[in-house]
Amino acid sequence: MLIQTPSFQESLEQYLNSLGFIRGRIELSQLTGGQSNPTFKITNGSSHYVLRKKPNGVLLPSAHAVDREHRVMKALAGTDVPIPQMLAYCEDESIIGTAFFIMEYLDGRVFVDQSLPDISANDRRKIYEEMNRTISAIHRLDYASLGLETFGKPGNYFARQIARWSRQVRESSIAIPDSLNKLMDWLPEHIPAGDETSLIHGDFRMDNLIFHKTDLRIIGVLDWELSTLGNPLADFAYQCMAWRIPPSLWRGIQGLDLLALGIPSESEYIAMYEKQVGRSISEHWPFLMAYNLFRISAILHGITKRAMDGNANASDAIENGAKAGALADLGWACTQQ
Repeated sequence: MLIQTPSFQESLEQYLNSLGFIRGRIELSQLTGGQSNPTFKITNGSSHYVLRKKPNGVLLPSAHAVDREHRVMKALAGTDVPIPQMLAYCEDESIIGTAFFIMEYLDGRVFVDQSLPDISANDRRKIYEEMNRTISAIHRLDYASLGLETFGKPGNYFARQIARWSRQVRESSIAIPDSLNKLMDWLPEHIPAGDETSLIHGDFRMDNLIFHKTDLRIIGVLDWELSTLGNPLADFAYQCMAWRIPPSLWRGIQGLDLLALGIPSESEYIAMYEKQVGRSISEHWPFLMAYNLFRISAILHGITKRAMDGNANASDAIENGAKAGALADLGWACTQQ
């Protein structure tokens, strides 16, 4: 969708020209995805860049933290985690109405359907192996050496996250699905003993990854808005929700013939990760699944609220928000395992 005359285009042009890496006029087109933070492609002659900004309107506290996204991606430059180059960050809301950052545009492939139609079975497996390798690389990083020791609070991760998302759900002033209420009561009473801390992405899934145009390798991990210091098992289990969610509900592969498709089973994918990180992670798996289904349900519940307030970015926000109850039902089922 080409944006001919957005209200902020002239001001943005002036700002980008003042930085020196853009000369003359720009064109803007809104990129798909970016459910939470609106994302635009900037074209300047033969050069392309990406702008990511906070949405307009009244926002929940601590939500849409584009400053954190910029900070973590800038810190990851040169690591084993592929990241677009960060070019500028601007807090001056007078330019386009909100804080924003500019980053390199990566010309590659984004796969949305996790069953990967039109891809061979052999290549499907390689894509899943590459995703597993990449999330493992994130969790193996020494966050302190990257200057991210203050990026979050080490320890007590599950208790803090459960409290945070529960608070946002209860403050949203719309009806709460029954299973979501049950999870908010059950989860704090069943947090596993012990804890560990790594950098976590917070929303690691296939459509937040850019693959090379021809090779089966990831060239960019995007959408770090929910990244923090936290428990890596929570981060990994988040991606594994796909094996529990049917495609008819939302972005899942549950019920598909994975063997015929060449996609690893949930247990195979867990084993890949265990080999990458060098230890067993299967203990407390029902809790990890229940926690993550609770979390995504809470996020979609918030999208519903933003859509009702007119602040959600994606046109399907109301539809996605309506799925919060069904995902909470799946989470509650995990607690009965």
